[in-house]
Amino acid sequence: MSIYNPAIFSIDPAETKRYAGLQKTEFNPRLIEEACTEAQLLIQPKGIWHIYEYEAASQLILPQEISLQGKSIGRHLKDSHKVAVLAATVGETIENQVTKSFEEGRYSFSVLLDAAATTAVEALADSMEKSIFSEVKRQGLSMTWRFSPGYGDWPIQQQPEILALAQGEKIGIQLTESLMLMPRKSITAVIGLYHAPALCCLPAEKKPHCHQCDKLDCPARRDN
Repeated sequence: MSIYNPAIFSIDPAETKRYAGLQKTEFNPRLIEEACTEAQLLIQPKGIWHIYEYEAASQLILPQEISLQGKSIGRHLKDSHKVAVLAATVGETIENQVTKSFEEGRYSFSVLLDAAATTAVEALADSMEKSIFSEVKRQGLSMTWRFSPGYGDWPIQQQPEILALAQGEKIGIQLTESLMLMPRKSITAVIGLYHAPALCCLPAEKKPHCHQCDKLDCPARRDN
C-alpha cells in the first residue's frame, strides 16, 4: 500500500475553463484565475494505491478473485499480469465552498470553482500515475493509462469492489447508495502493469484524446 499526499502548487486555468464547458466562449480570465487560486487554497489532495496480481485470461484480480466485468476493461488489461488500483480525492472543503458560493448568488464563480476542483483531482491522479510508474519501472514493468468504473462497458456497479481494493476509506472516500463517490471530486481507477521490451521515462500507453471518444456533445471535449 502506498499513501500519497502531494502538494499541488497550481491549477491550470485552461483546463478549468474546459471542465466548465467554456473553452469556446470568451470569459473573464480574472474570474477563472480567482477560482483557481481559491481552489488551490481549499483542496486537500490525498491518494492511495495497491498493486495486485492479475489474471488476464479470466479478468481476475488476485488473490481476492475479483472478476472485472466487461470487454473494454478486458481489452485494456489484456497484456497485464499485475494491476495498480488507486483512489484519489481533493476533499470536501472545496465542495462546501462551491455550495456556499452558489447559495450566495455567485453562480459563475461556483461553476468555475467546481471546474477547478475537477482539474485538481485529475492533476492529482496524473501525478499518482507518474509515481506508480517510478515504482514499477524498477521491476522492469510498464503500464497502461488509468481506467475507471463506468468507462466503456465496465459497469459502475463494480465501484464498491474497486474502492475496497484501493482502500479508499483510508483517505476518506465513501460511496452513496447510488454508487457516487463522496467527496464528489474523487476518482478510482485501475492501471495495468506488464513487462515492457524496453523502459523509457514515461508510461508506454497514454490516455486517448477526445477525438477517440464518441460523446460528441461533451461540454469538456477537446478540439485537438
